[in-house]
Amino acid sequence: MSAAEGTRSLPHRRPWTRHLTRPDKKTIAAAVLLLLSLAGLAAVFRLVSLSMSDIAVYRAEGEAAATGGDLYGFTVTEWNLPATYPPFAALLFIPTTWLPIGALKVASVLVNVALVPVLLHLSYKAAYTPGTGGSAGASRLRRARTLPVVLAATAVAIWLEPFFQTLVFGQINIALTCLVLWDLARPDGARLKGFAVGVATGVKLTPAVFAVYLLITGRVRAACTALAGFVCSVLLGVLVLPDASVEFWTQRMFETGRVGKAWIVDNQSLQGLLARCLHTEEPGMLWAGAALLTGMAGLLVARRVYVRRGLDSWGVLCTAVTALLVSPISWSHHWVWCVPLLVTLGAHVRGVRWRRALLVAVAVLFTARTMWILPHQGDLDLHLSWWQQPLAAPYPLLGLAMLGAVAWWSRRAPAAPLATLARRPFPLPRAARPSRELSTRVPER
Repeated sequence: MSAAEGTRSLPHRRPWTRHLTRPDKKTIAAAVLLLLSLAGLAAVFRLVSLSMSDIAVYRAEGEAAATGGDLYGFTVTEWNLPATYPPFAALLFIPTTWLPIGALKVASVLVNVALVPVLLHLSYKAAYTPGTGGSAGASRLRRARTLPVVLAATAVAIWLEPFFQTLVFGQINIALTCLVLWDLARPDGARLKGFAVGVATGVKLTPAVFAVYLLITGRVRAACTALAGFVCSVLLGVLVLPDASVEFWTQRMFETGRVGKAWIVDNQSLQGLLARCLHTEEPGMLWAGAALLTGMAGLLVARRVYVRRGLDSWGVLCTAVTALLVSPISWSHHWVWCVPLLVTLGAHVRGVRWRRALLVAVAVLFTARTMWILPHQGDLDLHLSWWQQPLAAPYPLLGLAMLGAVAWWSRRAPAAPLATLARRPFPLPRAARPSRELSTRVPER
């Protein structure tokens, strides 16, 4: 082959070089949209005084772990916030002490924004599983993961209320969600599947519910691996911070009031909903009973949609929503699972008008910020009228409605037998992916 022929054939062998030099109009428009979105975000942070209080707590935890200070005896910021995470988390926060607080806040925003497309990528793999949709599912996955779609989705996602609040407080919710989704997306039988779920549980206890989900769906090995990951995190905390570990696991983990007031509108859990509806600071046994029933029902729905419909993505979403509902406190920024939910709903639109309307309605709900529009200074959260209650608790109401809808949808197994690949985890295992011949006919863009 001559040099000229080799040169002519190069663009065909490496089509990505053309995209690098000549991006199409959609990519340019999506990039401009993302830049405008980031510029608006920078303007908000510049013009409005945002405390980013949680990143200050993380830094104080890391400092206490590094210097041997009293991990659960300090308070920081004007709100006197204490440490609430296990000692293992404090060890992970030690690197936050290497930066001054101003630089740390900037780094927190940049890292969280960078994690948004990672979460979108994992959500796309979950929602557009080729095994559940054949070649059509694979085609939708390719379209959903194109660069213009990812850029535009990132530009929009950072303004969803849970994501924006995560940026405002400097929280770690997006990172933990990515860690859990990545682990659950690995094929069944993959080495150490579930270990990352256990590590996430060691940082923040609520991911433990995903180990239960693995167990009740028959993936005992992965559930035991998650338990091993959690035990490793606890043992590491005991080894490095023995006094703090004893204090947390015997005392602090039971002090739910230490996290914050359950009745304020910030709390989008079932307890917050009941407290505001009953106009009481402590719903007591009523909440405990409701949380127990919701937890059992939610996990049952998650298992049923996995067993009867073969949809691991919806099983994981039901598990996540169940955890958010039954947790004593689920701040609004804990609901970053809204992105996997929106992506999964988008995967099932398929041109049906009412499904499109549902997708838009859910997106608007996570953007509207209705809980912040209501009067909530002082104890006004406890004196909301009946018509204000749905506006004060949009996320738990949506979560309950979602569990009910999935329960109704999965009440019977489909008439046609499930495909062999349908019950596999989010991405297809490497051996089951479409052949190279198919991929050359439909090149990934």
